Amino acid sequence: MDFFGSLLNPFVHLFQTGINVLYEFLSGLGFPNYGFAIILLTIIIKMALYPLTVKQIKSMKGLQELQPKMKKLQEQYKNNPQVLQQEMAKLYESAGVNPLAGCLPLLVQMPILMAIYYALRDMTYEGDPSFFWIASLSEADPLHILPIVSALTTYVVSAQTTPKDGGGQAKMMMYMMPVFIGWISWNFAAGLVLYWITMNFVQGLQQWWMYRGENKNESQKPSNKEKDNGKGKKKGK
Repeated sequence: MDFFGSLLNPFVHLFQTGINVLYEFLSGLGFPNYGFAIILLTIIIKMALYPLTVKQIKSMKGLQELQPKMKKLQEQYKNNPQVLQQEMAKLYESAGVNPLAGCLPLLVQMPILMAIYYALRDMTYEGDPSFFWIASLSEADPLHILPIVSALTTYVVSAQTTPKDGGGQAKMMMYMMPVFIGWISWNFAAGLVLYWITMNFVQGLQQWWMYRGENKNESQKPSNKEKDNGKGKKKGK
């Protein structure tokens, strides 16, 4: 284990113990399986971190929606940094967005995510480590199905929080991140990739739950075509 793994050693052992406890729990139900133990542990962690996830996602989405206005201010005051800073602060305040609000939840979650990474990477399975077509969760998926699913679920989660009118950089990240995740997952231990897929799945459900009302209101808004037809009817009267 490297330097960071050594720092996180207490959490690493905690998560490994958690996986073994859940494995024993499933064994008591007559269904011993480390894969489902990892899935259960991931769900528990994501539910525990849900309040932090809410703050992080809302802050990130708010900043993305302000991108067009921020670009206008940057062009307007590009030769006056002091005024630009003041105007940006006013913009954040009027929109109710704190650019630092998404950083603290991320900083809190990062040690947990890193500890899970080391826990699954160095996991010693006391029972049968197989999971469906995978002979051992400590080895890479031989059919590379999990890395592909990890890329697809990463895309879905990214697309949920990327505004339709977002800039080119946001859209590029929406496509590049899944490719990167799929690539690095290609040779990762299957247990680690399974964790990532489950995390994405739960994250997607949480984000859908957070924005369900917003999406409903968005779908009820008249389209540009409907607006134009409405104007035409008014003129025709």
